[in-house]
Amino acid sequence: MIENLLDPVVLFFVLGVFAGVLNTGIKLPDAVYELLSIYLLVSIGLRGGVELSETDLSAFVQPALLTLLLGIAIPVLAFLILRHLGRFNRADSAALAAHYGSVSAVTFAVVVAFVEKLNIPHEKYVTVLLVLLEVPAIGVGILLARMGASVRRTNYRKLFHEIFLGKSIYLLLGGLLIGYLVGVEHVKPVRPLFYDLFKGLLCLFLLEMGIIASRRFHELRRVGFFLIVFAILMPILSSLIGIGAGLLAGLSLGGTVILATLAASASYIAAPTAMRIAVPEANPTLYLTAALGVTFPFNILIGIKLYYLFAEKIFQWMG
Repeated sequence: MIENLLDPVVLFFVLGVFAGVLNTGIKLPDAVYELLSIYLLVSIGLRGGVELSETDLSAFVQPALLTLLLGIAIPVLAFLILRHLGRFNRADSAALAAHYGSVSAVTFAVVVAFVEKLNIPHEKYVTVLLVLLEVPAIGVGILLARMGASVRRTNYRKLFHEIFLGKSIYLLLGGLLIGYLVGVEHVKPVRPLFYDLFKGLLCLFLLEMGIIASRRFHELRRVGFFLIVFAILMPILSSLIGIGAGLLAGLSLGGTVILATLAASASYIAAPTAMRIAVPEANPTLYLTAALGVTFPFNILIGIKLYYLFAEKIFQWMG
């Protein structure tokens, strides 16, 4: 666990958390934060596309299908837990379920850096799995909110635009396509920017994310004890489901750890936007505080290492 905490990416996040808690006044300018978020999304997509260009796509079919099933199963399970054990209303349960079925691109970037630091090989198409997990969970969340609720008008054109043409999906898919088209040879001119500087710029982004997360800490009293526990235990449960999917798909240890972390992460970009449009009666304090104030810090500081240990033990047990 100490080795994980000594990773510069994690330490920059901790630095940001303390900066926010201690009210130091440190804050990245909005333009810089926006530029870093665009850089990370494009870089993740580009790197994944380059790796995908060297991959036998026939080997990708089964992991893709299982990942889509994860995007359906996890929000349904989260909804049932929240609705029947947590006694949350339908709208809040559905919105929270969508967040916990969807993914965090930043958490993905951190886990990829983690497995690469340990020199653990992983499949070259993992970025595509990130995209495949993002969309279905949001759709399931909307469907769950609609079931048994009064019918109301929704601007579906705006909703579909936010889901499929929102910043995160558009930049990830755009980078993925460019990387796939140019391949290893033609990406060399931009390699210093999108490869060599990636981890350093990720550190700066995590510094700001730590500050943003710390602002949600004061909301913890309002969301209630059950939701705080849910925001920690649900990722662990989802990671185990993700490990099972990774094993069924025949993924390597590195690929399984990445898929488990994706399953355990919670969205705080695409899902909140979609829920504000489709399920406006859901309380944003609940899903933003749980996803960004509890789950995101938990995954960065503890979860990724924990999921790696789970997967490693299971791989050793299976021989």
